[in-house]
Amino acid sequence: MIFSSIGFIFAFLPITVFVYYILEKNYSAFSIPFLVVASLFFYAYWKPIYLPLIVISAFVNYCIGRLVSVEKDNSIKRTVLSLGILLNIATLALFKYADFIFENVNIVTGLDIEPLNLLLPLAISFFTFQQIAFLVDSYKGEVDDYSISDYFLFVTFFPQLIAGPIVHHKQMMPQFSSSSKQGINLGNIEKGILIFSIGLFKKLIIADFFGGYADVGYESVDHIGFWGAWATSLSYTIQLYYDFSGYCDMAIGAALFFNINLPINFNSPYKALNIQDFWRRWHMTLSTWLRDYVYIPMGGNRKSSRITSRNLLLTFFIGGVWHGAGWGFVLWGILHGLALVFHRMWTSTGLKMSKYLGWFVTFMFVHVAWVFFRAPEISVAFELIEKLFTPDLADVQNVIQNLFVSYHMTPILLKLDGPVVVLYCIFVLAYTFIGKNSIQILESEYIASWNVSLVAAAAFVIGVMALIGSKSQTFLYFNF
Repeated sequence: MIFSSIGFIFAFLPITVFVYYILEKNYSAFSIPFLVVASLFFYAYWKPIYLPLIVISAFVNYCIGRLVSVEKDNSIKRTVLSLGILLNIATLALFKYADFIFENVNIVTGLDIEPLNLLLPLAISFFTFQQIAFLVDSYKGEVDDYSISDYFLFVTFFPQLIAGPIVHHKQMMPQFSSSSKQGINLGNIEKGILIFSIGLFKKLIIADFFGGYADVGYESVDHIGFWGAWATSLSYTIQLYYDFSGYCDMAIGAALFFNINLPINFNSPYKALNIQDFWRRWHMTLSTWLRDYVYIPMGGNRKSSRITSRNLLLTFFIGGVWHGAGWGFVLWGILHGLALVFHRMWTSTGLKMSKYLGWFVTFMFVHVAWVFFRAPEISVAFELIEKLFTPDLADVQNVIQNLFVSYHMTPILLKLDGPVVVLYCIFVLAYTFIGKNSIQILESEYIASWNVSLVAAAAFVIGVMALIGSKSQTFLYFNF
């Protein structure tokens, strides 16, 4: 089940909210367990066979966390923690990386190891990282004595379960014990409807629209030219942003119905003025996790510049691999690690760059790096990038001649070599660069105004109309 589905919007979500508040008012002890059951149903709706995996994972990690919390012998604590982390990483590696490893071992050694062909369980990357953080913090004595039902809800809470954000136990578990005392909060419901509607619009009207161009372009890189390359790459740059940020908006909105505040995961990352700023704005919960549980434990920036550079590269190598088993993800992570190393070197010299040039350089780097993230093969990525920076003078002349020529929509939708898709991209990116993001709208003092209500209603109606007429499609980050 996904957020952008008729079943979720008009059945699962309203029924779950209704039953939850009935239980909270009359049988409060059952409200949290009910949310756990509802969340597990939400997860199993996609592929029931993997329901035992998340249940067993949550139960085992809860027991390990409790054990390292109460154990007095430091040697035993370290051993149990190490085994717990290894168990989580091994489970993730089995389902996500085994076939990639076997494939490359076969290439290097000439062996013929058969792939396992295991279907990637939804959300395994997200709930694995969440639970590793729980184990580490339990070892440090930073976890309170929460009930098993609270822990299961922390892992499985359906608004954030499938594609994040990567929530931290300190952000979520205290809310579960206090939210049941708040009752129905009409202000939260109003905000939830608003941001959910914005997210639905982002996903179905913007992300899916440009996703069609991106898919066609990446499937036919050999047949597109300069303008087609820009249309393809910019379309994916837009699709990924609005797909993932749209999902996060819907997650925040759905959680607000239960008086739960999920952490913000996006803060207009394409407005970033440097690569460090970008990572403070893009997938913020992943950035925080990598900083707290990878970069800082390795030493962070507390030692020499060489060690700091190594730590950055390793951290973003892990960040790249976390997204998927493929050399494109590895290279994407390394590129961002190198960019951060270069940024540190640049700032250490005291040199300055205008904010406009800084924004342009940052956006262009992020945009080009996304090509490796999306391309089916490394060779395809390099071919597309070559076309990005190899303008065809005849193409440019045709563009100038045809800018004001009337056109029909259907041929344009199929013609990636024209400038029209690029113009669409520029239009959407222009708003992305200068407009308010959904969180700013949500926190605006005009939240209760008729204008905002009308915007929410329009976004919801347009989104549902698009949903009715569209094919079923998952969110991009379901694949990661």
